[in-house]
Amino acid sequence: MSATPSALFLRRVTPGGWAALAWLVGMLFTALLRMRLPGQDSAEVFPGVVLLRWDGLIMLGVATGLALRGSALLARRPTAALVYLIAAAVVCCTPLGVMAIPFAQYLSVDVALYVIAAGRPPREANRALALSLGALAGYLAVRLLAGWNVSTTTELAVALTAAVAWLLGRSERQARTHVEETRVRVAEQAVTAERLRIAREMHDTVAHSIGIVALQAGAARRVIATQPEAARQALTEIETASRETLAGLRRMVGALRTTDTVGEAEAQPVTAPTTPDRATTAGGPTRAAPGRTTAAIGSVETAPGRTAISAEARGLPEMPGLAALDRLAELTGSAGVRVAVRRVGAPCPLPPDIDLSAFRIVQESVTNVVRHSGADSCTVTVDHRLPETLALTVEDRGPVPGHARVSPGPGSGYGLAGMRERVAVLHGEFSAGPRPGGGFRVTARLPLPTGVTPR
Repeated sequence: MSATPSALFLRRVTPGGWAALAWLVGMLFTALLRMRLPGQDSAEVFPGVVLLRWDGLIMLGVATGLALRGSALLARRPTAALVYLIAAAVVCCTPLGVMAIPFAQYLSVDVALYVIAAGRPPREANRALALSLGALAGYLAVRLLAGWNVSTTTELAVALTAAVAWLLGRSERQARTHVEETRVRVAEQAVTAERLRIAREMHDTVAHSIGIVALQAGAARRVIATQPEAARQALTEIETASRETLAGLRRMVGALRTTDTVGEAEAQPVTAPTTPDRATTAGGPTRAAPGRTTAAIGSVETAPGRTAISAEARGLPEMPGLAALDRLAELTGSAGVRVAVRRVGAPCPLPPDIDLSAFRIVQESVTNVVRHSGADSCTVTVDHRLPETLALTVEDRGPVPGHARVSPGPGSGYGLAGMRERVAVLHGEFSAGPRPGGGFRVTARLPLPTGVTPR
């Protein structure tokens, strides 16, 4: 726990700040090498003749100015920043009277190499490494051509540290790329799994409707001669069921064959969590268990020593709709979270696919309240006031002291892809995010086909 504040401080330091700090540390180390410290007979390194003169101090000041300028540019123009830092190292060597660029003066260059290798394209990173190693080789070449002594082994050691810093940066970039690719792949799998689930549920809905049609047709055939009015009523019900099923099929199949919906879901990456138990997406902060978490309430462990039975085994129908919300609330209450169901406006008969999807969206949201929010209650609002839209809202007021989460820590955000996919299939609107007063809110607006009227 004590490491958390220091870790936050380290993340707040910019790359340019680290480069400037490396330069100042290097200058301090250089000064200590040229001083007789306690316990030493003499200084480790003899000060250069020019070092303590006015011209030497001016050159050290110029070098420090170049280094600070390069540090300031590191985030915006990393290559230009690297040039400034290399120039600072070269200028600083003149008053020091050294035979090679010392390691201490190349620390800030190593930081810049790491930043460029970790955050810039490979070609730019390769150029930065070549520039850094070329500056070391050029410094030795100039001294050799002038007939001065050189320290090749020192320069090789400095070049090795520069190469190691560059390799560490490339490793960091590759690790981030791998994590992003894995995240995208898992998100694709979550969306695919949810689309397959929707397709299976649609198959079951259609099979149920066709079964009703077959029964009504058989009844009409048997009574058409003796009870024409009953036969007419049966045919009317056949027509209604057929039209609803056909409309649902058109909505579902049309959406499942469209790749644009998948692209939109994939293009919404999960970023850093905005709260300890919420993950964020481009469409709004989200929370969900890893993968597809549309399992019914009651199928997760609710408290130590108490595991609830699956929801279907405890009373939810196989193909539930909004009529089953009260039963869902009862099951969730047994899991330790009270659910208040509010119905606004006059309820209307919904097509089976919309009714099922609306229930699944509420079910997923309530499941996340139980698993991740730490809240002891939530509110489900079903709004029928607009004849062309069904509005759903699930919200909680945030964690309650003493009420433990079933799944501690942030969710992966992939379960939200399932809810978004269901809403997208029905051409609706979806959003999720923190409430102004605390807690979390999920809203979905599902358009209703024409002809759906209140009861």
